[in-house]
Amino acid sequence: MNSSLLLTGSSNSWVTIIIYVVVFAAFMYFIIIKPQKKQQQKAKALLSSLEIGDSILTSSGFYGVVIDITDDTVIVEFGNNKNCRIPMQKAAIVQVEKTTGATEVQ
Repeated sequence: MNSSLLLTGSSNSWVTIIIYVVVFAAFMYFIIIKPQKKQQQKAKALLSSLEIGDSILTSSGFYGVVIDITDDTVIVEFGNNKNCRIPMQKAAIVQVEKTTGATEVQ
């Protein structure tokens, strides 16, 4: 009879540990993973709405104007010098200013 009590207590501790792991996993999902996915979707939507003529800010801190767009590359014109055109990845764009206002990707 003593050993059955010991077995029951042991199974209760395993159930408690499993419950804690499930609660911790749910906490991590709602605190870390879900907001990150939401942010990635927002950034993807912003970059897909990028148009020629939009003013942008790059991750390195340069301001420019988009003059051409391909699949994952944009050609950006920097400064007042019309000869300074640089191809760059869309992922390097952190802020887009359209004619209606500014929008940021964080």
